[in-house]
Amino acid sequence: MIDVLVVDDNPIVRSALRGVLDATEDVRVTAEARDGREAIVTARLVQPAVTLLDHRMPVADGLSVLTELTVHTSVIALTSDADPELIGRMLRGGARGYLVHGEFDPRELHRAILAVAAGHGWLSPGAAAVATASVREQARRETVQRDLAERQRHTRAHYRLTHREQDVLALLAEGLSNAAIAHRLLLTEKTVKNHLQHIFAKLRVTSRTEAVLRWTGHI
Repeated sequence: MIDVLVVDDNPIVRSALRGVLDATEDVRVTAEARDGREAIVTARLVQPAVTLLDHRMPVADGLSVLTELTVHTSVIALTSDADPELIGRMLRGGARGYLVHGEFDPRELHRAILAVAAGHGWLSPGAAAVATASVREQARRETVQRDLAERQRHTRAHYRLTHREQDVLALLAEGLSNAAIAHRLLLTEKTVKNHLQHIFAKLRVTSRTEAVLRWTGHI
C-alpha cells in the first residue's frame, strides 16, 4: 500500500483526491495538509511515499517548501498553474512529477503515483512540453557557449592577447564602462584605457563595439 500526503489549501480538492485514491487497491491518503508549513510537519511524522503538492497556498507555498519536503517524501506537484517558469523551478527543486489540473484523469493520477513511488518521474502533457523545451534550450545555450569559447580561443591565439587584455575584453563584452572595468580588476582608469589601446591595435579595430564583435567572433 502506497501512503500519500495531500497538500492543498482547498478542502474540496483534498476531499476529491482522497475519494479518488481511496477507491484504489494500492494507494491510500494517510494525511492531509492545508499549507506548506503544515506539509513539512506532517511529512516528518507520516513519512509518506508520495506527496501531492499544490503550489499556491497561504503561509508557505509549494515551491518554498519543496526542497525540505523531498527529504521525507517523493513529490508530485499537482496544481492548476502551468507557468513554464514554475514548472522548471519545481522540477529543478526536486519534484519527481508535475500534473496540471484539467490535463489528467483519475487513472493517470494513479499511474503517476505508482511511477513516482517506484522512483520514476511523471509529467502531464503541458509540463512535459515545458521540460522538453527547457532541455533543448539548455543544449542550445551550451552549444552557443562552446562556440563562443572556441572563437575566443582562436582570437586570443591569433592576435596574441595577454591574460589581462582578455580580462578587459570580457568585461567590455558585458557592457561595463572603463570605470567599472577598473573597479572590477582593481586597476586605474588610465591603465584600462592603455589596455584598450593595445587591444584595438592588436585586433585592428577602432571602437569598443568592433572589439567586442571580434572577440566574440562575429567579425
